[in-house]
Amino acid sequence: MAAAADDTGAGRRSMAWPQMLALVVGAVYLLVGAVGFFWTGGSHFADRNGDDMIIGLFMVNPLHNIVHILIGLLGLALARTLAGARTYGWVLFVAYAAVSVYGFIAIDKSWDFLAINSADNVLHVVTTLVGLIIALAPVNDAVGGRAVRTA
Repeated sequence: MAAAADDTGAGRRSMAWPQMLALVVGAVYLLVGAVGFFWTGGSHFADRNGDDMIIGLFMVNPLHNIVHILIGLLGLALARTLAGARTYGWVLFVAYAAVSVYGFIAIDKSWDFLAINSADNVLHVVTTLVGLIIALAPVNDAVGGRAVRTA
């Protein structure tokens, strides 16, 4: 990370855009997980209950909410460094690719312990792709201004 000068001339550390994206994704997942508990009331821990849907679109249960909170906290923690953000990107990619496969198989099944529906599947595929972007996308080199892939 390069130091950037603010208006007062004092230096501060700036974040590369993959770090910012990791921070935003982490904050959104943390918020969604916390809000999900208002919908579920914390009951029916791993049940598939069609009445527990955030904004009438995404099915949740307390276990699903806990997963969102953990993914969110991990994003907030790892966004501090570019290497951490890249690691978070790989975690998102691998975890949500697996959850996407699970979701496509488990949808509408009585044994679906995460309560996943079609909207969740779309969100999980998008999260998989965002994770890959965070993990692999180039950032501008602070000195030369050229795009490089830094880990």
